[in-house]
Amino acid sequence: MLIIVGGLLPAGGVSGSSALWGVLLGSFRAAASRTVGPAVSRVRTRGRNRARSPAVVPSRAGVDPRPCRGIRVVDVENEMRSIGEMARDSGLGVSALRFYDRAGVLVPDRVDPVSGYRWYAPGQLDEARLLARLRRAGMPLADIRLVLAGWAGADTDLVRQLLQAHLRRLQQGLTDARDEFSALLALLDQRENLMTSPRTDTTVRLTLPGPRLAAALDAVRFAAGTDPELPMLGGIHLDLDDGRLRVVATDRYRMAVAHVPADGHDGPRVRGTVPLPLADAMRALLDGDHGARLALDGDRVTLEAGDRQTAGQCLGHDFPDYRRLVRLPAGRRVPVDVPAFRKAVRGGPVREQDAGAGDLSVLRVSDDGSVAVTGDGATGQDLVAVNRAFLLEALAAGARDRLLLEFGAPTAPLAVRRPDDEHTFSLLMPVRLES
Repeated sequence: MLIIVGGLLPAGGVSGSSALWGVLLGSFRAAASRTVGPAVSRVRTRGRNRARSPAVVPSRAGVDPRPCRGIRVVDVENEMRSIGEMARDSGLGVSALRFYDRAGVLVPDRVDPVSGYRWYAPGQLDEARLLARLRRAGMPLADIRLVLAGWAGADTDLVRQLLQAHLRRLQQGLTDARDEFSALLALLDQRENLMTSPRTDTTVRLTLPGPRLAAALDAVRFAAGTDPELPMLGGIHLDLDDGRLRVVATDRYRMAVAHVPADGHDGPRVRGTVPLPLADAMRALLDGDHGARLALDGDRVTLEAGDRQTAGQCLGHDFPDYRRLVRLPAGRRVPVDVPAFRKAVRGGPVREQDAGAGDLSVLRVSDDGSVAVTGDGATGQDLVAVNRAFLLEALAAGARDRLLLEFGAPTAPLAVRRPDDEHTFSLLMPVRLES
């Protein structure tokens, strides 16, 4: 078949060769007669699946229907895959496919010059699946290039050597990690013999403002851990010290800290971690403006509000030293209008990432001091990628129409702070971008 892309006939027709015009017209009519209707594919837009308009996506075989385009006959084989279809069939995410396209590792067979849509040939599926396996095995990008280049060749010695060399690196890394962990566990055993429990047998009773305690629980609840393998994180930590009750939760990937004034307490530091079901029961009691009476008695906690009471055992695990984790160098604080920023995050572009990182929102501070949610093609050292769902939850827990986002080093957590409360904030761990 004769394929013409972007051909524009002069107004006066084709001079000098009526035979050529006949060939062109015949190809045009033949292609048009085979058009069986627009192919509607699905793309991900703002977190939802939407059908692409036939005016944007060319038919599988047919004439470009858009006006002022001249004769543009496009014949795409039925087996060609869109980037979404290739992601589904290969195991590589859409963002990964775009990254490998930019890196020149897996380049689409065709890119629509108008829409920019990527199309992959049938033979590229096996190559993408091979790439996915190498990626899951953690092979460096430079070696991946060589493996893909030599995979289809008759001489596979180079590919075999690269695979075996990477396997040896993995095995050596595992051996080294085992040695280091054995030494760390031995040191930990020595420390445990010298350490004392942070819990105390002294009973502490204090009266707290109920609304303040309710707000503190609301500010941290979203960050509590649910991993059964880390039961010490499966609750909300109460830390009474220096006339202030700090309320803390973390699941390793995010941390939230709030505080409640505890005037009148001048005794020793008292700590305990309340299991999530008990913490939720405590929060349910705090539905009015009255005060709350909190008692910490060893490993037992009791909360009274009005004529109602709830009580239970603290977790039998020590909570990590969160104070070390929140000591961060000062970063750049950028104010955001929360309703507008939340809308931008929800409707903005996301990047997909493996290893359960979820959809990522990639943020950048613009020259005018505003925070932008960047697209997939954005690059640079000033990008900060965080789990989008975590970011939305942190914005909601901030409970303000204006919040401060604090950007530090590329590997430092993103802090979400209240402008009127320095002691209530959340931290989101950044995710390293593949690019």
